[in-house]
Amino acid sequence: MNNFKNIFALCILSVLSYACGGSDTTPIEVFDNEAQALIDKDSLSSFFTKHYYDTTVDSVKTLVAGATPLSEDANLKTMNVTENEIDYELYYYIASVEDIGTPTIDKGFPTSLDSIFVKYEGFRINGTDSITPRFEIRETPIWFTLNSVIRGWSYGFTNFKNGDNVTDNGPITFENGGKGILFIPSGLAYGNSGTGGSIRSNENLIFYIRLFDFVKDTDHDNDGIPSWLEDPDGDGDPRNDDTNGDFFVNYLDGDDDGDGVATKDEDANGDGNPANDFSDPNNPTLADYLNPDIN
Repeated sequence: MNNFKNIFALCILSVLSYACGGSDTTPIEVFDNEAQALIDKDSLSSFFTKHYYDTTVDSVKTLVAGATPLSEDANLKTMNVTENEIDYELYYYIASVEDIGTPTIDKGFPTSLDSIFVKYEGFRINGTDSITPRFEIRETPIWFTLNSVIRGWSYGFTNFKNGDNVTDNGPITFENGGKGILFIPSGLAYGNSGTGGSIRSNENLIFYIRLFDFVKDTDHDNDGIPSWLEDPDGDGDPRNDDTNGDFFVNYLDGDDDGDGVATKDEDANGDGNPANDFSDPNNPTLADYLNPDIN
């Protein structure tokens, strides 16, 4: 019996020694996202000098004599984006108004948290020289919410307008609507991980898009406050605001201050907007729905 105990103790000691020793032998390699963002910027800049937008086929093509390269095309715009403290350049190409028309009911532009109704085609950029075969297509429009897609979409779609619903006793039909192209650096797409399938790590992407409609001031938690306005720290990103610390960000939390009263019910003046109710004389600038002392 004593021999068995000694053997058992030796086994336990060996396992602990292996576990403790192993943690120091293989350092964890941290991917340099900032360096990759610069690589992507250079790659896309080079790509734009070698390609142009062919209006006759509505596609980006390899540059030919007499064509204007994307790098000199006034319709190609740059959007500076900071994500996880990394600076990126996101590019978008907007089709001319003559090509898409102007919506009768102009909702303006969606926010990065609104729900959108779109169709699209996705392509990978092979280095700086070519576009790979299409990896995804959505020919029938579909609804997405911009808080649950790649960040290049979340930011990029904010530059396009809605169309007009002209449905008449038939399939849902839209006229006009935002039309263009998103050129997305890998850090705002699938990053260093890729998808494990059609998209490899650190690949820049192209999406041809049509924006037909969006839900203006989308309210994900139905609390009476548009999701994009649930940003109490004022940094422009509602995704990092969790007032009551319950691991549900405010725009997905029906009780933002955790006082047991739903945010939509903390509307003292009854105007349907809890964000403009301030009842605490000791904290007059804090809205009731964010103040656990008021319920």
